[in-house]
Amino acid sequence: MAVPALIPAALGAGALIGLVLGLVGGGGSILAVPLLVYAVGVKSPHAAIGTAAVAVTLNAAAGLAGHARAGTVKWPCAVVFALAGAFGAALGAEAGKAMDGQRLLALFGLLMIAVGATMLRGRRGEERPDVRLRPETARRLLPRLIPIGLGVGLLAGFFGIGGGFLIVPGLMLATAMPLRNAVGTSLVTVTALGLTTATSYALSGLVDWPLVAMLAAGGIAGAAAGIVLGKRLAGRRRVMEAGFAVLVIVVGAHVTWRGFA
Repeated sequence: MAVPALIPAALGAGALIGLVLGLVGGGGSILAVPLLVYAVGVKSPHAAIGTAAVAVTLNAAAGLAGHARAGTVKWPCAVVFALAGAFGAALGAEAGKAMDGQRLLALFGLLMIAVGATMLRGRRGEERPDVRLRPETARRLLPRLIPIGLGVGLLAGFFGIGGGFLIVPGLMLATAMPLRNAVGTSLVTVTALGLTTATSYALSGLVDWPLVAMLAAGGIAGAAAGIVLGKRLAGRRRVMEAGFAVLVIVVGAHVTWRGFA
């Protein structure tokens, strides 16, 4: 993408994705593909998916560094979940590239609607802050971590998304770890899945590298603004999450309609 007129749209798309990540701690990647197709003007849905995957990987890796320093990452659980997810992502990416682009967008829209509806329900269940993957707990945790990680990876690879909005609840379902740990731990998997999907699409020539740079630049500014705004609205986090869920559902409905139409 070397058209100067599209540079502001690309920077704006990156800023919006970063803003959402800074505000609600995840979910920005699910907006990346629709923004690239309908706002930036990327003609090929497959190129949009490949480009979004690279941008998501870079954002996740940057976020992971901060969480690792803060000690919120449960590394053994993260590694197992990421390995299972990366295997699923490799399979999902090949299946996604083989599907008609418009049909893929329509299915992506349906996924957005489902995710938005799940977010509106909120999080439930008892938390276990002390959960650890050790030899004595492996028999209980591995049968949950591996299949859930594989399933999340398949979806992430198929649709070219980071999958944080799927990985966080998946980790909490598998281990009952607190949300703060799940967010930090999820970034290991997001990075691994994004790298797997991005590599697959890059090898097929389906990544727009100048556009990746613009998304990253816009994302840095948007994330900084989102973090500041998020602190000011900390007491209304649930309202922000509900508003974002409604936005995801509305955009998903539009993407589905455009894909099938």
